[in-house]
Amino acid sequence: MIKGSDKRHADYLIDAIFLNRWSPRAMSGEAIPAEELKVLFEAARWAPSSNNNQPWRILYAQRDSGHWPLFFDLLTDSNKAWCVNAAALLVMVSKTTFEGGQPCRTHSYDTGAAWENLALQGCLRGYVVHGMQGFDYGRARAALNIPAEYQVEAMAAIGLPGRVEALPEALQARETPSDRRKLAQTVCEGPFCL
Repeated sequence: MIKGSDKRHADYLIDAIFLNRWSPRAMSGEAIPAEELKVLFEAARWAPSSNNNQPWRILYAQRDSGHWPLFFDLLTDSNKAWCVNAAALLVMVSKTTFEGGQPCRTHSYDTGAAWENLALQGCLRGYVVHGMQGFDYGRARAALNIPAEYQVEAMAAIGLPGRVEALPEALQARETPSDRRKLAQTVCEGPFCL
């Protein structure tokens, strides 16, 4: 357990993985073997979920596959500027119902847990893992044939670390871990008080 890393410092003793995980954009453009991506997907598979529903689904494209242009075209121009060097692009979706058809109110919450597992595993393996909302959600649903009972949640880019200087100049200054607000601004005992 540690209280800090090179650039971030926690107020309470937590494991270094939580401080070392952040969302860089600089990637090398090198491919990541499919077996390595499966390690990240395996970590996501073991996330907790309501009634073991496991509502998350992960759609992905590797940079050298025929699916890459379809996924890449979903991104906003500002995300295309740095995702061009990603090894894989992911779309996270969640099933909004249980198997019997009853609504699952925690589908997004549970899928977020799977995403966090994936992101932490990627960090542990030395990859850049960057989640984002900067893409066309409607086009993702249509282009990827996502059924109506699934909600499109987010996209992510995964890659090997690259040179910061290869990023557009406006992004180079942002390529550093961000801090977090204090616990008192996020957590309160009892009724809402924030």
